[in-house]
Amino acid sequence: MAWSWRYEGANGEPAQGPAEQFGSQADAESWIGQTWRELAASGVTSVALVEDDRVEYRMSLLPPAE
Repeated sequence: MAWSWRYEGANGEPAQGPAEQFGSQADAESWIGQTWRELAASGVTSVALVEDDRVEYRMSLLPPAE
């Protein structure tokens, strides 16, 4: 099973990001924990964790609304 991230911009359109693949969900989550700030700074507003072609979950990279 291959895990990867899909990147989305402000309007939900696909955004550019590293084409990394991971052997486990934990490896993918650890990587996003280390790189999300750089992704957000480059215009990525949300990510989706994908196993093969199945979306496991989506996550915003934006700060919580106050």
